[in-house]
Amino acid sequence: MPHKILLVEDSIALSMLLKQRLEAETGAEVIHCDTMKSATQLIGDHDFTLALTGLNLPDAPDGEILDLLSAGRIPTIVFTATFDEAARKRYTEKKIIDYIIKDGHRTVDAVIKTVDRIITNRLFSVLVVDDARSARSGLVEILQRQNFRVIEARSGTQALEILKQDETIELVITDYHMPDMDGYQLTRKVREYRSSEDLRIIGVSSSTDRLLSASFLKAGASDFIYRPFVLEELQCRIDNNIETLKQLKRLRHLAERDHLTNLPNRRSFFEKTKVMMTDLQKSKAKGALAILDIDHFKKINDTYGHDAGDRTLKNIAALIAGMCEKSKHLPARIGGEEFAIFLKDLDSGQARAFCEDLREAVEGSGVQLTGTEISVTISLGVVEIEKSEPFDNQLNAADQLLYMAKSNGRNRVFADLDILQGFTDLAKTH
Repeated sequence: MPHKILLVEDSIALSMLLKQRLEAETGAEVIHCDTMKSATQLIGDHDFTLALTGLNLPDAPDGEILDLLSAGRIPTIVFTATFDEAARKRYTEKKIIDYIIKDGHRTVDAVIKTVDRIITNRLFSVLVVDDARSARSGLVEILQRQNFRVIEARSGTQALEILKQDETIELVITDYHMPDMDGYQLTRKVREYRSSEDLRIIGVSSSTDRLLSASFLKAGASDFIYRPFVLEELQCRIDNNIETLKQLKRLRHLAERDHLTNLPNRRSFFEKTKVMMTDLQKSKAKGALAILDIDHFKKINDTYGHDAGDRTLKNIAALIAGMCEKSKHLPARIGGEEFAIFLKDLDSGQARAFCEDLREAVEGSGVQLTGTEISVTISLGVVEIEKSEPFDNQLNAADQLLYMAKSNGRNRVFADLDILQGFTDLAKTH
């Protein structure tokens, strides 16, 4: 379901602009009203992710709307024309999640950025580590208002157990003084297996030792803040660390993905299969490797142009990804019109059957994949993984089988199972 945003603003021009931009850029549904009375009715009828509101409404000129939104436990962003210490204190008491000062053309951009941040925060899991329940609860409340998924730990030992069980956690906020293991020790232990590229750590303490922050940072913490918190500073530091994670994810995605098909690229495929091969060698599980090639791809490019060729590659990649997703097979584009698939937990016969299903799916989709009058087929070579063999050797073996499939008429699967069966049949005739 799309997110719902309550927009309470009596300026028609600003409301129209905000509604249009928010819906276009965040995908949220924006429901607008211009009075407190209307807002009261809407709150009863809808479940809102957050609210955007001005303070001076026709029927609530003194910011009474904040009391209504606070009572409804709706995370609220305020935009205001004036700001001073009294306003800051009031916003803190009402527990709003942020405020934006109206500043001409910059106001709308600031609102969009803030709303997008709150909506995407739901994708991040935060672990709060503190042996003091009251201190832990205060942090949890702040983070939940910011739309994070929050997990709590009472000690460093418990935190380590949670982190090992839940790899989705990407931010840890840990107190320093804890009886079993202090935050400094916890940070060092976490950094033994989680880098700052995929897990950020913020240390906190009410200590008066000004060197403690340096110790935390040297141990591998990403940031440090002293208690008692200045709420806005805490929020900014959390936001900065989350933004760093987002940027790192974007860079990693660009480095690991083929820009046209969005499948893993050749380098990423080899890095990931190296890990999968290591896991395979430690277990009794099986695996297989398939290489496939689009038949007569040059004909599509030559006849209908490279746009048609690109469209064909993207559509076939989407079909391959869809078939691999449920079984957690790893597909990749390894060059030109050639793709590879690491088939997890499949032996030779099962892998051949999967590849045959894939071949039939491509052939059955026909013209839909190309967007032209030319139908499309694929040829595949597939081998079961030999755990004692280097991966490059198995890649070469699958490539040789692909060559045999193409030499024998294309639009077919050639597997190591077929070669073994051929030798068996030959032995029987002699």
